[in-house]
Amino acid sequence: MTVPRGRLSGPDGTTREFHSELVPRYARRTREIDEAILGCYLAGANSRRIRIALKPLLGEQHLSKSAVSRIVARLKALFATWRDRDLATERYPILFLDGFHLKIRLARRVVSVPVLAVLGVAENGQKCLVDLRVAVSEAETTWGTVITSLQERALAAPLLLVVDGQAGLKKALARWDGVRVQRCAVHKHENLNAHCPRHARAELKRDYHRIVNARDGLTAREAYDAFVKKWSTLCPAVARSLEEAGLELLTFYDFPKRMWKSLRSTNTLENLNREFRRRTKTQASFSTEDAG
Repeated sequence: MTVPRGRLSGPDGTTREFHSELVPRYARRTREIDEAILGCYLAGANSRRIRIALKPLLGEQHLSKSAVSRIVARLKALFATWRDRDLATERYPILFLDGFHLKIRLARRVVSVPVLAVLGVAENGQKCLVDLRVAVSEAETTWGTVITSLQERALAAPLLLVVDGQAGLKKALARWDGVRVQRCAVHKHENLNAHCPRHARAELKRDYHRIVNARDGLTAREAYDAFVKKWSTLCPAVARSLEEAGLELLTFYDFPKRMWKSLRSTNTLENLNREFRRRTKTQASFSTEDAG
């Protein structure tokens, strides 16, 4: 597109330089084109697919690989602003904490690194992504950095933290004094199965469901005690695995019954993680941590 250069005369005889309202100075594409490219990228398309998709409209000369990269690079500043925002006005009684993995090139090698995510549930039930960051591991230090960042940005302490049994995260939660914890019932069932002989897993499942699907907290505690007593004899490793979670597995019973299904596992955040993985699977790996 060729933009004319010229000056416009005003009623009083003064002149001013002409500037297009559609195309900013030195721009080669309209804002709508750039927004379309960003939308395609966020939907999961990589640079090559974006260029192929827009080739009939823009041709081969007007949308190079580097041009797509420059447009996408704007997301970095937007993301940094979002991640460092003040949280004093945001209130989330419930927080889900979990992570998923991406392949990123670090120190000249492609490795699988965790992306730590925090999802908040507001008082009206609306879900909102509170924090998201790439880390080198899920150790106590990295999870502690996430929690400290939330506190420093003035996020009010939640009523409940829903987490899996990851060791580093468990230790990091101590930085939030007085906040109750709900251990993910789905992850714990997977852990129990890992310690149980295959032929006994159906029986284990029935006994475990009596705990997490009980009609109330008192019945659940009775089922919990019965499980430990029974499996301490049948398979001690299974009983020890259940005791590792302790009564944090039953915290959700102290909340309204309509919330039990959502609070007893991290599935709410897992759904978001699956969407992240779906949109990033088109990338064999990310060239840098910032690109991820």
